Amino acid sequence: MLYPFTFQPIFKERVWGGRRLQSLYGKSLPAGAPIGESWEISDRPEGVSVITNGPLTGRDLRWLMEHHAAELLGPAKPVSGRFPLLVKLLDAQDKLSLQVHPPASLAGQLGGEPKTEAWYVGDAEPHADIYVGLRKDTTRAEFERRLREGSVADCFHRLSVNRGDAMFLPSGRVHALGAGSVIFEVQQNSDTTYRVFDWNRLGLDGKPRELHVDAALASIAFDDFEPALVPTHFTETPTGQRRSLVEAPGVFRMSEERLRADATISFDREGMFILGVAAGEIVLRGAAVELTLAAGQFALVPACVERIEVLAKTDATFLHAAP
Repeated sequence: MLYPFTFQPIFKERVWGGRRLQSLYGKSLPAGAPIGESWEISDRPEGVSVITNGPLTGRDLRWLMEHHAAELLGPAKPVSGRFPLLVKLLDAQDKLSLQVHPPASLAGQLGGEPKTEAWYVGDAEPHADIYVGLRKDTTRAEFERRLREGSVADCFHRLSVNRGDAMFLPSGRVHALGAGSVIFEVQQNSDTTYRVFDWNRLGLDGKPRELHVDAALASIAFDDFEPALVPTHFTETPTGQRRSLVEAPGVFRMSEERLRADATISFDREGMFILGVAAGEIVLRGAAVELTLAAGQFALVPACVERIEVLAKTDATFLHAAP
């Protein structure tokens, strides 16, 4: 019988990263390295999450998919035999490259994988911003001209962000994190990124990072102008508030739940889902397991677990994501 799982984070050094995952969420980062990504739930060749609780401690998500996929996923479908979602924390202390992920209709032709994703801002400095979509009336010709001139960032729609903001990023939408934010990222299980522009900087090896201009130009939705942040409309519930963040049929859905201290909600026969705590502390109870999760921690609840209760030990905010 499977049960709710927690996993060991997988840290990724990035030229744009920092140390805030340690100061905000208590992550035990490797000394001295700029850590840009913490892969919290991953079934990728570049990193597989290892279970840290219960009788299956030490096993990993690849093993679960190979031996218990039906119990784990329920009606959800794997992606190329792998777990369908990839969940990360990002620490953007410098700007990321201006980039795009290929749409499903082109990904195979370009030798990549489609990647639709969503950002939730866990923390933001006063100057934090994001680049998403194109400024109104930008043409492909202007985009290519500015790319040659080194001013292509002027074609991007730029938005200030604050804690609690969210943005949906379907494949084909050009984007980049600006400096100053920590992001909860939920995405399709893919690591295909085509860089358009990288601010003329050097990578960790002292060399310019690779660009993928032709593949990026083929992937960009050139009619995607000035997308807005996810609306901040919440629905009142008996235990707090809720809002939908993503409804992407065939890909994933995600919501934000706010619970008052000591409130309890239950999830009955939900299928497989993931919880990620953005603020406060919660307790998960179900399948003879009790887990306490603080901000920056995640749990994977298998489809075979029929009922989970979530108790808020403090006022708490968490994300609920499922294929």
